[in-house]
Amino acid sequence: MNRDIYQEPLVGRYTSHEMQELFSEKQKFTTWRKCWLALAEAQFELGLTDIISPSMIEELRNNINNIDYGVAAAKEKEIRHDVMAHVYEYGLKCPSAAGIIHLGATSQFVVCNTDLLIQRKAMLLIRNGLLQVIQNLAHFCRKHKALPTLGFTHYQPAQPTTVGKRNTLYLQDLIMDLDYIDWYLAQIKARGAKGTVGTQATFLELFKGDHQKVRELDKLVAEKLGFDSVFPVTGQTYTRKLDMKLAETLAGIAASCHKFGVDLRLLSNLKVQEEPFEAKQTGSSAMAYKRNPMRSERLTGLARKLMNLPQNFAATYSNQWFERTLDDSAIRRMDIPQSFLLADAILKLIINITSDMVVFPAQITKHLKSEIPFMATEKILMAAVEKGESRQDMHEIIKEHSFASGKVVKEEGGDNDLLFRIADDPRVPFSIEEINGLVGDFAQFTGRAKEQTEEFLAEVVDPLLQKNSQFMKKVDSSLSV
Repeated sequence: MNRDIYQEPLVGRYTSHEMQELFSEKQKFTTWRKCWLALAEAQFELGLTDIISPSMIEELRNNINNIDYGVAAAKEKEIRHDVMAHVYEYGLKCPSAAGIIHLGATSQFVVCNTDLLIQRKAMLLIRNGLLQVIQNLAHFCRKHKALPTLGFTHYQPAQPTTVGKRNTLYLQDLIMDLDYIDWYLAQIKARGAKGTVGTQATFLELFKGDHQKVRELDKLVAEKLGFDSVFPVTGQTYTRKLDMKLAETLAGIAASCHKFGVDLRLLSNLKVQEEPFEAKQTGSSAMAYKRNPMRSERLTGLARKLMNLPQNFAATYSNQWFERTLDDSAIRRMDIPQSFLLADAILKLIINITSDMVVFPAQITKHLKSEIPFMATEKILMAAVEKGESRQDMHEIIKEHSFASGKVVKEEGGDNDLLFRIADDPRVPFSIEEINGLVGDFAQFTGRAKEQTEEFLAEVVDPLLQKNSQFMKKVDSSLSV
């Protein structure tokens, strides 16, 4: 690492080597050469045998990885055109084929087709990481499907749910993100061989006005590059509308992970659920006792950045005047790799967190005990009515004691004594033992949370994971810093 200049933290600290490789210069420029090879092969196969020979094609194929980056950089500095600099350098390696490299093409033939190839590979990496998160959370939901915990609305105590049920909410959102990935992947098509402004005029000249041959060239080049379809029409570039959808898809993942991360930070404050904490991890430089949720905090910080990128893509798309303008070039060099690197970093973090989250049942019980008396009053009210008491009278009595008990908790820092207050009131037809019997265990307040979790896992999540089992591979979620 060169410590004298700025280093991109996404590369130096947060992202996987696999994602970094996809956006490397080597990946880009070798893919450019694969595009030029595919074009030459297709042109030869469609009849340009008087211009292109099998030996030229073989020469191109044998030198795909043989790049002198210094020569290309020097040429680009001279002519100020990156594509033509690499045409020149490739020609030095392939002297017999130098004259047919890039034949009939425009720069965006290699740039756009390469971008689409790399973005598809990158999105498949993201998809795999997302599946790993879904698998981790499914295991967590199943393990804690019946563990009662306080629910929260407005971040105020509400009816209990279960730890597993709460996490199905994150699961459902992430599955929606997976659906959007699959939709996006289905939209990726080759730019193909469209020519300078998308009209294929130069290729039509090469094939002596044979429109069918030009159409076949477009499809054949796409097939050779691994695409099963081609954009029917383009300007000089493929539509940057697709880039907008890319950004929106990745930002959606970021939003889901941000929601999860914020909730876990709040739960950590309540001491009921935490991210993994390593044996030698330091929470604070000053406060040695602290267990800060630093991974979740980093997760939300990175997610915030990614969530704000789609507006850049929208501005880029909407400013593409007519067939193309160059103000998309510089920002796409930054925004597209950065979007994928951010998504990669976010998924590494959430995979790491969800692989070993910690739950504290005793602390959960403590919170439930402090709030359940308020929630149990409806059962007491209904039981009193069954004994012949007036609902309105009992409601006033319970409200009176609820306010008094709430004052003890909030103003005096005391325990919630509501049930004892109600039992001691002679107007209430129950002893404390009878009231405790009415309250019962916490599970009775969770409704169908356990059953909903089981059904969701069995009917939605498990079939999804089984369907995708052949695509899943273990993601390295180790964190360097």
